[in-house]
Amino acid sequence: MICVAISDRNLETCLSVLDAVQMAEIRLDLTDFTADEIRTVFSHKTVTIATCRPDKKGAEYQLEQLSLAIQTGADYVDIEIEANKKQRESIYRMAKKHGCKVIISYHNFKNTPELKELQRIMDQCYLLGADVAKIVTMSHSNADNACLLSLYSKEKPLVAFGMGKKGKITRIMAPLLGAEFTFAAMDVGEPTATGQIGFSKMKMILEKLKEELI
Repeated sequence: MICVAISDRNLETCLSVLDAVQMAEIRLDLTDFTADEIRTVFSHKTVTIATCRPDKKGAEYQLEQLSLAIQTGADYVDIEIEANKKQRESIYRMAKKHGCKVIISYHNFKNTPELKELQRIMDQCYLLGADVAKIVTMSHSNADNACLLSLYSKEKPLVAFGMGKKGKITRIMAPLLGAEFTFAAMDVGEPTATGQIGFSKMKMILEKLKEELI
C-alpha cells in the first residue's frame, strides 16, 4: 500500500487527496489544522497516520494534536523512538484505548548505521510496544540500501527505507519485500522528505513491477 504524506495547510486540498488514495500520513506539525479540521480529516474513511514531530512546537503541542487525532479516528499514530518515556506512554495508552495502531519510528537524517545497529534499533521499537517499526535513514550508497532492505528478512511488521536520491529505490522495493506500506509525496506540492516519489508515479511503477512478478 502507498501512504501519501500530506503537509498542505489547505483542508480542501487535504480532503481531495484523501478521496483519491487508500492511505495517508497527516503531518500535524506542518498543517496547523484547527481542532475541527483535525476531526474532519481523521473521521475520513481513508486509512490515516497521525504524525506530529515535536521539534518546533514542543511535546505538549504534540500530545494535544495526536490525542485529538486518535480520539477522532486515526488508524495509526507515529511516535519517535527518542520520545521521553512519559510522552511515549501517554500517547501509547491513548492509542490502545481507541484501537489505534502504534508506529515507533527511528529517523537518521545523516547516514545509515551498520546492520547490527539497525537491527538493535528495530528490536527496541518492538520492545517499546510498536505494532509497526519504522526505520528511515539517509542513504548514500547501494550498500546502505542493501542494509536497509535486509531488515525485511525478519518478517515483522516493518517500514524501512532510505531517504535522498540514492534511497529512492528502497521506497519502491519496500512493499515488494513485505513492508506494511511505503511513502509517497502528493502529486502537487512539496514532499515531506528528500527522495519521496510522487503518488501517481509511485503507483505506476509498483503496478508495472507487480505485473512482471506475477
